[in-house]
Amino acid sequence: MTRLASALVALLFGAWPLAATAQLFDPSPAPVQSPVLVIEFDRFFEESAFGRRAAAERDAEAAVIAAENRRIESELTTEERELTERRAGLEPEEFRALADAFDEKVQRLREEQDTKARAFGARTEEARRRFIAAAQPVLEGLMRDAGAAVILERRTVFVAAEAVDITDLAIERIDTALGDGSDTPPAPEIPPAQEGAPQDP
Repeated sequence: MTRLASALVALLFGAWPLAATAQLFDPSPAPVQSPVLVIEFDRFFEESAFGRRAAAERDAEAAVIAAENRRIESELTTEERELTERRAGLEPEEFRALADAFDEKVQRLREEQDTKARAFGARTEEARRRFIAAAQPVLEGLMRDAGAAVILERRTVFVAAEAVDITDLAIERIDTALGDGSDTPPAPEIPPAQEGAPQDP
């Protein structure tokens, strides 16, 4: 074998393992080239580090609210039973005043717990909006890598090749970009559309 041939063989077979190794251990593989990509957005959110952290916080807060509701219910049940037991020894006007006060207390506590529940729902929705805002540049990067023009929600697609599903890759990239998202800024508020408002030309 000539010196030139030996050098070519060494170059070809020496470079191959390095290229193969780089491909195998590429931390962020490119998506398939396709004008259309699909994603399971719920799984993208829920299985991301951001989504898992948000779910843990949501479940912890929900458990606190549920425990508080059970405690209030137990206390009110006891108070109602004691009031009923006292009724026979009270004047009608006195019992009516106590019953009205109890009803007002029940209504006040119900409104307080409803307010907490609405605030809990708003925080849950805010976490999802923050994720969507943070995920947009990641998804746009995947579109550029794939040469895609659109990403569709998988549930709206009748059938699609698995190769164009970028859910797993999107989770990998969002985790790299955000971690658990603890320090992501609040999402911008979206003002409600006004009916009959003039449209921009």
